[in-house]
Amino acid sequence: MFNLDKFIADSVTFRPVSMFAADIEANRETLTREIKGKKVCVIGGAGSIGSSFIKAVLRFEPGSVVVVDLNENGLAELVRDVRSTEGLYVPDEFRCYTLNFADPIFERIFREEKGFDIVANFSAHKHVRSEKDRYSVQALIENNDIKAKRLMDLLTVYPPRHFFCVSTDKAANPVNIMGASKRIMEDLVMAYNNKFKVTTARFANVAFSNGSLPDGWIHRLQKKQPLAAPSDVKRYFVSPEESGQICMLACILGKGGEVFFPKLGEDQMLTFSSICDEFVRSEGFAKKECANDAEAKQYAARMDYDNDTYPVVYFKSDTTGEKAYEEFYVPGEKINMERFKALGVVEETTRRSMSEINALFDKLEVIFHKDDFTKAMVVDAIKEFIPNFEHEEKGKNLDQKM
Repeated sequence: MFNLDKFIADSVTFRPVSMFAADIEANRETLTREIKGKKVCVIGGAGSIGSSFIKAVLRFEPGSVVVVDLNENGLAELVRDVRSTEGLYVPDEFRCYTLNFADPIFERIFREEKGFDIVANFSAHKHVRSEKDRYSVQALIENNDIKAKRLMDLLTVYPPRHFFCVSTDKAANPVNIMGASKRIMEDLVMAYNNKFKVTTARFANVAFSNGSLPDGWIHRLQKKQPLAAPSDVKRYFVSPEESGQICMLACILGKGGEVFFPKLGEDQMLTFSSICDEFVRSEGFAKKECANDAEAKQYAARMDYDNDTYPVVYFKSDTTGEKAYEEFYVPGEKINMERFKALGVVEETTRRSMSEINALFDKLEVIFHKDDFTKAMVVDAIKEFIPNFEHEEKGKNLDQKM
């Protein structure tokens, strides 16, 4: 039986134990004091990172956990998962709601609970493929930024002791609208740091996270379909477990206004095609590298189930928004690499004021209300706000690939 956790440890992260285990152990007393018996609210908790955050927090015995997500099936699996895991504490008050955090019913839950000690927001459009046209761009910005402001305003009513909102490495020198939206989100949430403590984290790709390319390989294999991967895009990777742990550590141990990231070296970046090679091998196949999608699909259609080769297509990245490499911080940010064993911290960076953020939101709302608004108009507005936003429109997006 394919063991995904073992494959990730052996062939992706090359770490048999979480890179954050030592930091968790060194700060166990503080983590216990700040989580045990406390009220926790996790928004977007059914996703890969949100659910991993919940599992990390449950090990410190919170008093109650409220989880909000639009993915009803994901919430059902989350409950089954945490209740089926040996040694994982689940409080009597573990409640999941299928709703959007911008819904009035969420505000009602929040007010009746009189707020929470810990609030973590993982609700986000996180894929570069989320920006294929003007409608997808509007939805992305609405979710990642405009609705996020409504949440921050709500939190000022009953300020949490710890607030965390997930960011991305793609927010550092962004080249895609998703990354730029998360950079805007960073500025937005940090503008509330004078009202309650705000932290965030930029981190690597989460290996085999929901909807990711590697996660798609599992589905392709189940359906006897070919595998595809870029051969020139390099990425850092953390395991699903590590993704939740870095967020918990940032949320609880971070000082207001700080951005956390994993201490990973350039030699730890991998191409997707190299991981795909290992994935095919782990499933007992030799790869059959095909020249194009059509050839690969034809080969897959003719395969017997006892076939010993499997079709793959490797290609050079040519879609809008793809960055050839990743970075966690940019020149001018004050970095501390000494406080934690496996975590770096952006202690200070340039932030925009609330008035500047509101001006951007007003400008975007005007654009969105135009019947003929274009993706380019949105890009131009963001470039005014983020001068180093290097967006290049290539006329092709990830939804046009296998």
